[in-house]
Amino acid sequence: MDAYSNIVRKVLNQGQVKENRTGVNTIAIAGAMFEHDMALGFPLLTTKYIPFTLVAQELEFFIKGITDKNWLREKNNHIWDEWCSPAKVAYGHDDETRKKMMDERELGPIYGFQWRNFGGGYQAWDKEPEPAGVDQLKNLVTTLKTNPDDRRMIVSAWNPMDLGQMALPPCHYGFQVTVINGRLNLLWNQRSVDTALGLPFNIASYGLLLTLLAMDSGFKPGTLVGFLGDTHIYENHVQGLKKQLERAPFDLPGIETSAFNSIFDWHYKDTALTDYQHHPGIRFEIAV
Repeated sequence: MDAYSNIVRKVLNQGQVKENRTGVNTIAIAGAMFEHDMALGFPLLTTKYIPFTLVAQELEFFIKGITDKNWLREKNNHIWDEWCSPAKVAYGHDDETRKKMMDERELGPIYGFQWRNFGGGYQAWDKEPEPAGVDQLKNLVTTLKTNPDDRRMIVSAWNPMDLGQMALPPCHYGFQVTVINGRLNLLWNQRSVDTALGLPFNIASYGLLLTLLAMDSGFKPGTLVGFLGDTHIYENHVQGLKKQLERAPFDLPGIETSAFNSIFDWHYKDTALTDYQHHPGIRFEIAV
């Protein structure tokens, strides 16, 4: 997938060293853009293995508005393990704090809560918000079906009132859907971009969300676009990415979903890839 590889090359060639809260320096650029026509195949990297099941599980987690990391852990999905709500455990790098963060299940009002309850009064992972907020995702789907030419189909995860309770302030903080000539396009905005680890997941997740929204509304999948802010590569990821760039990509996989009624009834097991050929995985350490 050239669009991704070109972003990697741009950061490697033009990036400047930058410090950050994790203690692991990055090389970073101020802005990049990802663009992919879904007619060319599902945008999942083939130059290394990407576990699509983890991507799909996390998307279902967001769509359902769940904020309990144990929902993912029960499915052997550990991508949120290292974080928790700072209202429960104050962020820190020492071993004792890391263990406490790992053990705490509460993530706070992260992505899915904002998608389904923006402005609502967050209580806890196992309690309903008081008062209830705005169901942005439901409103978007309704608008797609009733007024698809609308240019206000936007879902925001960035809620300054709730940032202090979130396990992480949203990296991909909003997305917009637009329908042009019978094709549904999705454009997402991202403030902070971990190019090696996070970006391949973000691309696949929003590609899957685009696909599901198109199915729900009866449009053909169109173009996936990412507007990327602080786009960076951690210094301990450089060699792995250089190795990845040396690999010849395979054709992109297809995607198929069975028994689909609504995005709100969708289950991650309903969707599978077809013909996913890939190179072996590359180990990248996560910066917390």
